[in-house]
Amino acid sequence: MDATTPLAARQARPRILLVEDDDGVRRSLHLLLHGSGYEVRSYAAAGPLLADPTANNAWGLIADYLLPDCDGLDVLRALQDGGWAGKSVLITGHLSPELRKAATDAGFGAILEKPLRRHDLMGALS
Repeated sequence: MDATTPLAARQARPRILLVEDDDGVRRSLHLLLHGSGYEVRSYAAAGPLLADPTANNAWGLIADYLLPDCDGLDVLRALQDGGWAGKSVLITGHLSPELRKAATDAGFGAILEKPLRRHDLMGALS
């Protein structure tokens, strides 16, 4: 296997944390990720994700920027404060140069604008 082999084929079902408050978007992303070989834990808000005692075992994070109880940057910072160092993707319908810089400074490896394209998301996770 090489770098062009999909991640799911290289690892046994890596766990992704998905936090998105829009039910339809969350469900669609959950199904897409699960179908692509990931184990997915989905949350409608940051609080339940951060209360999950297994969160630090996740391989990756996909976080919406605008959440009902904080923002995606705060989610990543809280995970990092707990020692988490996985792959992270911020998704947003409100991308601006300032948000892109703040997300990059916070440690996000990719920032994607909604509506998401499958190949962009999969590329951000590989």
